[in-house]
Amino acid sequence: MPPAVSGELIRMMNYVDDISTTLRRITVSFGFMTAEERKRLADYMRKAEPNYTKIVDQLERGE
Repeated sequence: MPPAVSGELIRMMNYVDDISTTLRRITVSFGFMTAEERKRLADYMRKAEPNYTKIVDQLERGE
């Protein structure tokens, strides 16, 4: 049996589920976007703070 988890961890995991749902919605729209729009969205997402990838890196480093 896996160890029990805190309510805070469950809350954080629910937030990740919300982010995943949002990213799926964005992904569905790719086919309706021009190449320029996709590029602009990618740049916007890359510059967003906090950045999803940076947060994952921080978690893995234990920060």
